[in-house]
Amino acid sequence: MDGLLTTSITSLPLLARGKVRDNYAVGDDRLLMVATDRLSAFDVVMGEPIPGKGKILTQLALFWFERLRHIVPNHLTGDDPQGVVAEDERDQVRGRAMLVKRLAPLPIEAVVRGYLAGSGWKEYQERGEVCGVSLPAGLANASRLPQPIFTPATKAELGEHDENISYARMCEKVGAEIASQVRDTSIRLYEAAFDFALDRGIIIADTKFEFGLDANGSLILMDEVLTPDSSRFWPAEDYAQALRDGRNPPSYDKQFVRDWLENMRVDGKPWNKRPPAPALPDDVIAQTASRYREALLRLTAAPATGAD
Repeated sequence: MDGLLTTSITSLPLLARGKVRDNYAVGDDRLLMVATDRLSAFDVVMGEPIPGKGKILTQLALFWFERLRHIVPNHLTGDDPQGVVAEDERDQVRGRAMLVKRLAPLPIEAVVRGYLAGSGWKEYQERGEVCGVSLPAGLANASRLPQPIFTPATKAELGEHDENISYARMCEKVGAEIASQVRDTSIRLYEAAFDFALDRGIIIADTKFEFGLDANGSLILMDEVLTPDSSRFWPAEDYAQALRDGRNPPSYDKQFVRDWLENMRVDGKPWNKRPPAPALPDDVIAQTASRYREALLRLTAAPATGAD
């Protein structure tokens, strides 16, 4: 099964190619966002696609946008993405695109953490806090936090690294009123999604949201939401043993690729996490695709029995 690494739509003006999405202008007020099968790790885009990944991301994003729209409006227009491209370009759009409102994006990523993992775990080990949020002593890797915490980050340009920032710094960037609204809305979104996912055997350890403002200054949820690219999904059945072992549970996301890259040697040395990325072998591609499919199936299926 081939994957779509790059779109080639000529009937619309191309605005930007991100790590995963190709964005096209549809008039002055709408965007066509096409999720390719590209995968980035350590902010480097891999040279090989993960077949089906873009369609899975789109299905999950649409699923969550609908499920959470009572909490905050989102950027979907409700229009058919296939209707804005030429007929011979519809295969590039089908099942992997969203037609959305054009917004003024906020220059931050709204990260909510319910568990201690990744960069948060590293920061906690060094300072006992994450993004200026003090945490209790004695927490272990993958520990559940007493309550979800909001830890914003700057939104980096392609090829650059996101940077964790304090809430005070976020207030300086977007204003105290908007910052408060983003923080409170993000935590509500996370808590609602966490409860829903846990009933289906998935722990959402952390996630990030992106927001924009419409012409009236209203806060709008945008980009993607609660996908394996923007979240850390753990199988609930593996959590207790992983915590005892002091490690993260296996993830339904690109962690499999990250782990492979961490052990990769280029000219006898560890890969420096700069382009070009090492070529992904077929088994890594296949296993990564399988993890994305499993996340979609679990989250959109009926509740698991015995989940707590």
